[in-house]
Amino acid sequence: MGARKRLRAEELKENKKSLAIARLNDSPISPRKMRMVADLIRGVEVNKALNILQFNGKEASTSLGKLLRSAIANWEQKNEGADISQETLIVSRIEVGCGTMLKRIQPAPQGRAHRIRKRSNHVTIVVDGTKN
Repeated sequence: MGARKRLRAEELKENKKSLAIARLNDSPISPRKMRMVADLIRGVEVNKALNILQFNGKEASTSLGKLLRSAIANWEQKNEGADISQETLIVSRIEVGCGTMLKRIQPAPQGRAHRIRKRSNHVTIVVDGTKN
């Protein structure tokens, strides 16, 4: 490995120390509905994001709230010596992707059948901590 490549790898490793990631796979909510709630908390400070999710009426907000708490716990586990009150945690990235799709058939008039697509999604939250 060359010197520049090694230095760049060490720099990326240092940057990743302040990040914590949490993933939710195969959530039974359609990706479009999940993205509507995810857009509300992208780039927001963690405590404010938890308040937004708590008082949002959408069903997706409950699963995103649990996932955000998991990301915060992952950050605390990763940075054992760090004090969370002295850090400002921000939802730096949140991605909602399409998961598997259950395909069902519903009877329709005149002997026809309509397709029902039950969509699911995958969510990834990245929490970044910065010193106050």
